[in-house]
This record gives sequence, C-alpha cells and structure tokens, in this order.
Amino acid sequence: MRFRNEENMTKEVLVKITGLQFAEDTGNDSVEIITSGDYYKKNGKHYILYDEVQEGTADTTKNIIKLGTDMLDVTKRGVSNTHMLFEKDKKNMSYYYTPFGSVLVGIDAKKIDVRESEDSINVLVDYELEINYEHMADCKITMDIRSKGTGNFQI
Repeated sequence: MRFRNEENMTKEVLVKITGLQFAEDTGNDSVEIITSGDYYKKNGKHYILYDEVQEGTADTTKNIIKLGTDMLDVTKRGVSNTHMLFEKDKKNMSYYYTPFGSVLVGIDAKKIDVRESEDSINVLVDYELEINYEHMADCKITMDIRSKGTGNFQI
C-alpha cells in the first residue's frame, strides 16, 4: 500500500508524535504519544485521525491532523478543544479550551518539512509558541505515521 496513491482510501496507521519545548526558564520538556489511527488522502492533503486518552481519566480527545506541503492543521475535540494552524513564516492565533479555562495561543512556524515514502510520512515542525501574546518557548514537533504492519516504533 502506498500513501501517495490512495486518494480517499482509509487505512490503519501507527502514529508517533513527539513534541519538544525549549523554554528559557524551565529547560527542555518533551512529550511523546504513540497510538493507532486512520489515514486517508483527499484533495492532495493527508489526513490522520486518532484518539488521545487523557492521563488519569477515562476521557478522550479526538484529533484530526491535516498535512500539506507547507502546512500542518491540528484539530482537537473532547476534554480539550482547539484548532491550531501551522503555516511556514506565518503567525496564527487560536484559542485552546481546557476544563480549567481558555488561553490564546500564537504559533509562528519557522520550518515545516513533510517527507513521504511508500509506507510512511515523516513531519518536522519548528515553531515559536506564544500564550496570551507572551513568548513561551521555541518548540519542535516530529511525527512518524506508518502503515500498520510495516513495523513498530522503537521506544
């Protein structure tokens, strides 16, 4: 099965997302998610759908990732709700809604690199993160999306 030739066809994938923040006062902070999800391609864009379980609860957040050449679009619905748009050399603002309140998030993407191979898509995004108009951290997201059956991730 090939990622690039499957317009509108859904398949099961493994998703690994690693986020790293370089904050001035707190050092480096890393978060990693490994889960299964669904993939399809529509109108030249890659879509990855997966559920994220909130630690310590039975609640889940549904995630939709849309990938293009120079953009990453992330929608979260559930315990936390947001729509974040990462576009190279463009600052985007959105609200991040949590059970504890909402914050205004600014995302200024400096680099978006999407690489496709026969059974995987690899993504690297470097961006600056603002919370309520204040610079919080320089961040990096890496994603490894693979067809199920092509091997598991190294943990």
